[in-house]
Amino acid sequence: MDKNEVLTWLERRGTKRTVDGMARYGIPADGAFGVPMGKLLELSKQLGKDHELAAALWESGRYEARLLAGLINEPERVTRRQMNAWAADFDNWAVVDTVCFPLFSRTPFAWEKARQWSASPREFVKRAGFVLMACLVLRDRTAPSSKFLALLPLIEKGARDERNFVMKGVNWALRTIGKRDVALNAAAVKVATRLAQSTDASPRWVGKNALRELSSPKVRSRLVARR
Repeated sequence: MDKNEVLTWLERRGTKRTVDGMARYGIPADGAFGVPMGKLLELSKQLGKDHELAAALWESGRYEARLLAGLINEPERVTRRQMNAWAADFDNWAVVDTVCFPLFSRTPFAWEKARQWSASPREFVKRAGFVLMACLVLRDRTAPSSKFLALLPLIEKGARDERNFVMKGVNWALRTIGKRDVALNAAAVKVATRLAQSTDASPRWVGKNALRELSSPKVRSRLVARR
């Protein structure tokens, strides 16, 4: 299938009901066909990995086409330039997360972009930085704990951002790092405790939410058993 065939496929399977429901999740409906993620995953398996098709779908600007681009692109062919160009187009959390987890987190530049983007003034680029941090916990099984410890100051700083989707990305990164091993759990709990004691709403929410999970008996017992 080429770009036009994919777009036609999406148009035929989209529904107004799905488009209308997107607003409840903070996803802009402009440029959306209304195709559920389940169908996109099925199509991505049918298409296989295709760098050129992914680039063409991204350039179309359509919501589901960009989700597909993240699912079918080839991580080993992604460049820094492409990552920056796509990040500049980020306009909702769903595209950010779908591109970061299956694609950007698998590139050699993931650590670099996680740190760089976490300082961006743009809401969804900044979210992408913290989403990448969370993804790296799951993707990079060989990374030493020290690499994740070095991210905690960036997370603590990012927690001061009051924008909803940044705040949730920060929270995700903190919770995920804190569930990697016992040492990181202890370090993340210290950060979460400081944030929870803040007089400002955003860091206080991030801290309390993360602390609730990271200090739970379920998480602690799992980490001890894994050790």
